[in-house]
Parts: sequence; structure tokens; C-alpha cells
Amino acid sequence: MRLILGDQLNASHSWFKDKDPNTLYLIAELRQETDYVVHHVQKVCAFFAGMQQFAQALDSAGFKVLHLTLDDTQAFSDLPQLLAHLIQQHQVQCFEYQLPDEYRLRQQLAQLCAQLSISSQSVSSEHFYLTDEELPRYFSQGKKHRMEAFYRKMRQRFAILMDDEGQPEGGQWNFDANNRNKLKAADLPGVPQPLLFTNDVSEILKRLEKHQIKTLGQAESSLLWPVNRQQAKELLDYFCHFCLPFFGTFQDAMTGQLKQQGNNRQWSLYHSRLSFALNSKIISPQLVVNTVLAHYRKQQEQLLCAKPRIDLAQVEGFIRQILGWREFVRGVYWLNMPEYASLNALAANRDLPSWFWTGQTKMKCMQQAIEQSLEFAYAHHIQRLMITGNFCLLTGINPDQVDAWYLGIYIDALEWVEMPNTRGMSQFADGGIVGSKAYAASGNYINKMSDYCATCHYKVAKITEKQACPLNALYWHFMQQQQTTLGNNPRTALVFANWLKKTPEQQQAILARAEDCFNSLEQL
Repeated sequence: MRLILGDQLNASHSWFKDKDPNTLYLIAELRQETDYVVHHVQKVCAFFAGMQQFAQALDSAGFKVLHLTLDDTQAFSDLPQLLAHLIQQHQVQCFEYQLPDEYRLRQQLAQLCAQLSISSQSVSSEHFYLTDEELPRYFSQGKKHRMEAFYRKMRQRFAILMDDEGQPEGGQWNFDANNRNKLKAADLPGVPQPLLFTNDVSEILKRLEKHQIKTLGQAESSLLWPVNRQQAKELLDYFCHFCLPFFGTFQDAMTGQLKQQGNNRQWSLYHSRLSFALNSKIISPQLVVNTVLAHYRKQQEQLLCAKPRIDLAQVEGFIRQILGWREFVRGVYWLNMPEYASLNALAANRDLPSWFWTGQTKMKCMQQAIEQSLEFAYAHHIQRLMITGNFCLLTGINPDQVDAWYLGIYIDALEWVEMPNTRGMSQFADGGIVGSKAYAASGNYINKMSDYCATCHYKVAKITEKQACPLNALYWHFMQQQQTTLGNNPRTALVFANWLKKTPEQQQAILARAEDCFNSLEQL
């Protein structure tokens, strides 16, 4: 019997090169997986629909498949109990599984196999650029790592965007400085509509209701996310043709104007939205990167092109996220677990405001990011890092609660990728293992990268007044509180110098406004 987890829907795995009539493939919906955190309903539907379609594809290809729904597994409290039952029921002589990408599942299966009286084996999921065995060559437990250095090694090793002399194509390693443009009103008509799918999940929704699965967010009977390989490849092709030409330019941009103009289905801008298909392994990072590169090369070869020309900054910015950041956070996760899950370097201990579950706040940036997340189970990386994440950092929210919220609300959130992004990059709770600085920002950054502030209840140019943007005073309060921790960081030294230039009266007024915000978090 071979176990296929919900995030192991890899049709290219070597398991499927040969058919053995004596091998049973198990794909199972489990309360253990729906209940370890409160998930977005679209996330549960997407995984269950992907599992169902993968089981059907294997069955059609002639493999022996056992696909169990919540109806079939409701009597089993966890995965080991189900497996022990099935091993006995089917008189299994050998049990195999692909190594899970989540620590708790890997521990759970290892402990089960230690107790089994039959032979068992774990194999690679054959998905990532780096194998499990290679990770210690790039990462060490507790050591501070920098993504840029890792990314350069990956570019060199896999010969991606490198010239014949072994130098980075275009003469520089990244074009991040070109990836920070704000969307202006004149840019909005050119933003493409997102490609949406119509996957019927009505039976899954009924099953969730029947078994009283607690979820968050909104869902319809038709799921817009890709849940099979054909749809994922279609979305990748759509991205290359319509979004990639401006992806890098506007990858950090945020806007609420498109929705206000009645285009309420435009919420992903130029982003690929391939992360769910990638993280469930429906599609591989190698295929994504190679397809983007091939599209870029083809554009280079064409002297005349009807579509906007794709330049290197767009391609490099996208590949950096896949080859660089995605592989980087996985290495950080595995070399630092399980200790990483309890790190809280800034001793943050406040509770997450209840409006994180509703979006009902007067802060326009937070309202936009949270409402979009609840509606689509999606927000892009800057909305996650510099809107919701920044607020949690500045207000000192307990990283356990921040982790649980991010892990639950986003369709692509699995612990190995969510935790280093949230606890590390966003909250600096790991003390700098992931990021070289705390990503704290005032309202000025939000105003620079979005149009949210123009229609906000609060005034972004004010600091101490009652209607001043809360982020402004909270930012200065955070920097003042963390001066001992962060003051020697060259990337934040100028901020502390500016704080010391303020008069004692100015400092006192700012800190008083911040305390007012802390005392009224639920009413902001």
C-alpha cells in the first residue's frame, strides 16, 4: 500500500512509471487534516477536489486506487489509526509513503512505521529542486541565512539565467529595484482579468456541513482554483501570455480601485496564482520555471511581437520567488524544526483582533487585504507581509496566533512554507534566521505602494491626532521598544537616528497615540 497525501498530487512521480496490480494507492480525506487549524473553506474544497481528481486520473490510467472521503474515515481519529486498520484489512505486506513536507506528519508516519510488523519505506516526493539530503549543505540549525546568497547558488547550480561565462544574465543577480512600481490610474485598464475555473465542489461542501467541519471565509459551489494538472498548465500559460509582461514591474503594487470601479473579480493583478497548484504538487517548480524561461526566450527571438515584450526584470523577479524564496524557506523550516515553531524573539503576546476574521475595520489597507483573503483565500506577498503582517508585528501579536491565521486563511498555506514566511520574515520572531531586518513600516509605505490611503477613514499624513493613521505611531513605538534588539542593525540605524532627533514632547505624543491604539485594537 502506498499513501498519497493531499499535497502530493504529483502525476510525474516515479511511483507511476509502472503498474503493479498488487499495489494499492490510498488517498484519504481526514478530520485530522481539516481540524488541526481552522482552514478557509475554499482551501479544504481545493485539496479535496484535487485529491478526488487525482484518484480518478490514477484509476483511469489503470492503477488500483482507494479514495476515501470523510464519510469513509469518520470512525478514525487520526492517520495512523486509519492506516493500521487498512493494512490489516487488505493484508498489506509492505507500506510505502512519500516523505511529508510537514514536520508533524513526518513524525507521525515515522512513529507508525516503527511499530508496524511489516516492511515499510519512505521515498522522496520528487518535487523540489533540492532533495532532503542536500538541505544540510545549504542550511544549518539556528544560523542566520540570507536568501540572496542562497538564490545565487541555486542560479549557478541549475544554470538558470546565467550566461556562457558563468555570470548572471543581464549583468546583475536580481532586479528587485525594478519591482517596486505603484499602479497608477492610467495603468489600471491594462490589468488582465484573472483566469477562473468552474470546479463543482457542491458535494464537498455538503460533506463539510454533514461532518460539521469548522471553516472560515466564503465559498460557492463552483471553485475558481485549478485542481488538476491540465488546469494548472492552462493557468501557467495564461500567466506567461497576459501577466508576465508586467509581473515584475507591479509585483509589489496594491490597489482597491479596480474593485471600486465595479471590476470586483479583479483581485490578483499580474500575479500567477500558481501557488496552490505548486504546493499541492499538481505542477512542479521545474515546469513552471522552464515554461517561463521558454516563453521569455521565444519573445527574445521574435523581432516583432504583438504582445508587450517581456524583459529580464519580469522573468527574474518571478523565478526568484520559485527557485529562490520557495526553496529557501523550505530549507529554513527543515533545519530548524521543531524548535522553530516556538520561537518568539520579540516576546510578542497580544491577541489577534477579532476583525481579522471579518475585515470589519476602519483601516482601509487592512480591510482590503482581509476581505479579499476571506473572499478568495488569497492575497499576494506584499499584502501578507506589509499589510496584515506589518500590523501584527507593530502591535506585538503572539506569533502562535499569527501562524494559525495565515496557515488557515490562505489556499496555498502549508506549514513548511507558511511558518518561515510568517514567524520569520513577517514577525521577526526567529530573531533574524530568515530576514536581515524586521519588516516594519509606517503608513507612508502603504501610501507609496497602494491607493488604499486615499479613501481611508484615517489620515496617512498625521501621526499623533485622533484620526492619524494608526500605523504611524505604532511604527515609532515599535522601533523605540526594539531599540536594544534592532538598534545595531545597519538597515534600521537611520530610523533610530530620526527618532532621537525628535523632541521629548514629540516622542511622548507619539507614544501616547500608540498606547491609545493598543487600548482600542478592536475598534481600529
